[in-house]
Amino acid sequence: MDEQLTIGELASRTGVATSALRYWEELGLLPAPTRVSGQRRYPPSAVELVGVVLLLRDVGFTLREVKAFVASRSPDGDGWRELCRRKLAELDRRIARAQAARTAIAHGLACPHEDIFGCSNFAGVVTARLAGSSLEEAHSH
Repeated sequence: MDEQLTIGELASRTGVATSALRYWEELGLLPAPTRVSGQRRYPPSAVELVGVVLLLRDVGFTLREVKAFVASRSPDGDGWRELCRRKLAELDRRIARAQAARTAIAHGLACPHEDIFGCSNFAGVVTARLAGSSLEEAHSH
């Protein structure tokens, strides 16, 4: 039989707190471990699975999306690709918003007015934003 890991050993090998591992197990991200005298025992493959969760979380997947991603793995399935396409589109939208915010802040820093509230460009963006324009639309006016 393969070496079984305690939750402490799994935490040590992955750098993830035992409380997080228990939570991930509760969410179904980690399979329920076997129990030996009431203590959790994980297969060595749990280390890689924790690594997958960490990687997916690092690239922006929520824990719910991670669960769907892991569940979508099947030899004939392509569900994980669709999840990736959706996440990529979401990231593109977030990047566009962040770029618009960066441009607006850079313009604010370049403003020659001592008080930004006295700048007609700033006032125009505020007015457009209040009229329902997005930051990208408001800043382009």
